Amino acid sequence: MTTKVGRKEEIWLHTKDIPGSHVVIRSENPTEQTLSEAAAIAAFFSKSRLGSRVPVDYTKIKYVKKPNGAKPGYVIYTDQKTLFVTPNESLVLNLKQKPEHAE
Repeated sequence: MTTKVGRKEEIWLHTKDIPGSHVVIRSENPTEQTLSEAAAIAAFFSKSRLGSRVPVDYTKIKYVKKPNGAKPGYVIYTDQKTLFVTPNESLVLNLKQKPEHAE
């Protein structure tokens, strides 16, 4: 899904060596705040939801590959950097996308 929907220069995040959700930032140059918030989402929707200082890797989508025959959701990646975040449910709930305008 990541490589089919996301553009090559957009940013992909996932908890480092921990099962969880893939997160995509639909920007080629996200702010530090956006990176931090996206990392918090990835950490919250992982097996480390109750942890602290959870490592979250991020890289450009062009460096994310799904090996032939791999299980759904399994990818390998390179050129990553790592952020350490503490999952925060209230932050994740506040970040839920809201409609831009009501009609």
